[in-house]
Amino acid sequence: MIIKGGFVYDPKNGVHGEEMDISIEGGKVVEESRDGDEIDARGMLVMPGGVDAHAHIAGAKVNSGRIMRPEDGRRGIEPRTKLLRPSTGYTVPNCYAIGYRYARLGYTCAFEAATPILESRHTHEELEEIPIVDKGALTLFGNNWEVLECVRDGDLDKLAAFVAWGLSASRGYGVKVVNPGGGEAWGFGGNVKGIDDPVPNFGVTPREIIRCLMRANEILGLPHSVHLHTNNLGKPGNYETTLETLKAVEDIAASCDRQVLHVTHMQFSAYGGTGWRDFESKAPEIADYYNRHGQFTMDMGQLIFGSATTMTADAPLEYGNARLLHAKWSNHDIELEESSGVVPLVYGRKMPINAIQWAIGLELALLTNDPWQLIMTTDHPNGGPFVNYPEVISLLMSRAKREEELATLHDLASKRSSLPSIEREMDWNDVAIVTRAAPARILGLAEKGHLGLGADGDVTIYDINPTDVDPSKDHRKVKAALAKARYTIKGGEVVSRDGEIVAVPQGRTYWVDASVPEDQAAKVRADLVEKFAKYYSIQMSNYMVQDAYVTHPRVVKAGVI
Repeated sequence: MIIKGGFVYDPKNGVHGEEMDISIEGGKVVEESRDGDEIDARGMLVMPGGVDAHAHIAGAKVNSGRIMRPEDGRRGIEPRTKLLRPSTGYTVPNCYAIGYRYARLGYTCAFEAATPILESRHTHEELEEIPIVDKGALTLFGNNWEVLECVRDGDLDKLAAFVAWGLSASRGYGVKVVNPGGGEAWGFGGNVKGIDDPVPNFGVTPREIIRCLMRANEILGLPHSVHLHTNNLGKPGNYETTLETLKAVEDIAASCDRQVLHVTHMQFSAYGGTGWRDFESKAPEIADYYNRHGQFTMDMGQLIFGSATTMTADAPLEYGNARLLHAKWSNHDIELEESSGVVPLVYGRKMPINAIQWAIGLELALLTNDPWQLIMTTDHPNGGPFVNYPEVISLLMSRAKREEELATLHDLASKRSSLPSIEREMDWNDVAIVTRAAPARILGLAEKGHLGLGADGDVTIYDINPTDVDPSKDHRKVKAALAKARYTIKGGEVVSRDGEIVAVPQGRTYWVDASVPEDQAAKVRADLVEKFAKYYSIQMSNYMVQDAYVTHPRVVKAGVI
């Protein structure tokens, strides 16, 4: 395939809107292809396929969300065709809709943000059913008994061995930590209030859990850093906990060319105030810290007005949401590993808290100077469904659109945030970074997020001319173009054309194979045999994800980037 003459944005390779050809052979970008189909992209915007590094798209909590919102399943219905399976749902789409909708947006890769090892088989069953896009899943470790015991005993080698085992058992891609220590405390009706609050029955603190898992992550040389959901997330005043957490790990160095810690959905961790009455944005303080510390990255977790279904391994948070909003609530305790909760809700434009939350996500993105430290997300479906990414991009590119939106919101959004004074508008190169290049780099996906030689042949062509359209003034055109890619190309095959799905290849599933000395691995196995005999409801032989659950694997060796 030859893509002719488009305006190409490939920030990793220093290409910023040059008119050029892209050649693909054998599913990879090559220097020149002599034969094959030609796509005329002249006058159009060309980027690598989009990469969503944090979304909740598969697993038990997603199914709980579907069950709790039967009305949601009636939205976004598309009937079965000769090529396509039926699509349903908006905040929690079914598996087929997820793949089709990502492809229509120009996305070719998406990662499930949190799966406990115990439930990873089901997670992979759903990932297998998501068509087109490549995917992976981050494995939860922050409240696992084996982790807490290793931290208590100060045994980093054993901890690294367990992480390696857990990634293999779950066919997981990286280390996810959610409210470290708080999930275990929730099993006894409590929570942790700060990073030095002891975890019941283990005597360790969130500070110790985070530091030890980060050090184990670097011992193993994993392609992605620890992926952290902070303590006190979603609570007024929690920006202090966020900054305290970052300062607590400043001395830890990455083992390879990437960030040392990724803080996810930062919008929910940048809150000021002593309560909801004086709730305010502290995004400037967070962004200022990031501007001085390039070893950390974050994603936005942008809020979208309307329906959302919040789901997280932070069960105490969801309990609080349900009580605050008088909403439905699902609670789940995952044996020796995690807790979780699901709460459906609606974000309102005239609700002062929601309006300020909306402003915070945009502030974080626009005040962080280096776009390589940022990923654009909505924490789907917590902040809102991923189909709203074009809306978020148009807000980032247009101050005029932000002003239009602010005029429709509760006036506290302007009074308690810095958004009205921010003049910065992202350009197309920035957009290519925060939706493609940065998430691929942050995840450690060498073949994603760029169009250099050897990259995956994943390309998006949008029917918009970046030399003719001013995104600041023509934000409606930008949003319309990004909502329906002219072409989405996956591995050299056109999968979507003008919003119509024309091919449904099976995407690959990424997982990381990490190795440790046999004596360390043996110590972990001995512990697990005892724990399964005493505490687990299933046998160890029925626990691990077998190869039959991952039929198109892309195995990444740890320590090799």
